[in-house]
Amino acid sequence: MLPTDLLSAEAQALEAVAAALAADAAGRWSVEWRFEGLRVLAPSLRLLASLLEQNHSVMLVFSDAGGAALARRDAPDLADSIADFRALQQRQQQGPSEGVLLVVAPSQADYDAFEALCQGHRGAVLMLNGSLEDAAVGIGSVARQRRKGFLALWQAAYALIPLEGSALRRAFPAAWELYRQDPDGYRLAASFELRPDAETQAEALGNTVGAGVGGTLRAVDSLLEGLRN
Repeated sequence: MLPTDLLSAEAQALEAVAAALAADAAGRWSVEWRFEGLRVLAPSLRLLASLLEQNHSVMLVFSDAGGAALARRDAPDLADSIADFRALQQRQQQGPSEGVLLVVAPSQADYDAFEALCQGHRGAVLMLNGSLEDAAVGIGSVARQRRKGFLALWQAAYALIPLEGSALRRAFPAAWELYRQDPDGYRLAASFELRPDAETQAEALGNTVGAGVGGTLRAVDSLLEGLRN
């Protein structure tokens, strides 16, 4: 089922992450909350705290020192479990890191550093709201090499992606689920073993308009508002 608010989405993600780590304790897993306006710092700190409560050895990692400093300021009790890329790379010079890395929003600008960080890590990596693909090289040889190499290693532990008139969700180990917005709420339209592209989603949804453009946008706005709070 689709979550009704951010805390419900976090609870679903935590359950899915626990299942993913049980399935592959050294895997490369992604967590996606792709709704506009989300400030990811607080949810990432709550996810860190929850995983620590489950007795996982976890490090919350930011690409820059500023992000790590803000996290330590907001959660001083978790400061020992927060690092940035440079600090963690320095530790890895003494030997591979272990446990779980929860890496917050790495971008395509961080690609090389993030890949090196993962190569120096023996345990699992959870990538939260990562954006590693560069549209500028999306059709070039570099992009193809990346998709066949580092990017191909990642599996979705949890994804929640509101769209116009629909929503896409995956909670490991279940399949990808596409929900259609109807006048009285969201209903499951189709399930997929692999993440469906836009064309596959459109085919599954068919020509159903649901509540119309106005109703659709109001429903999406309502879902997003709940997820932001």
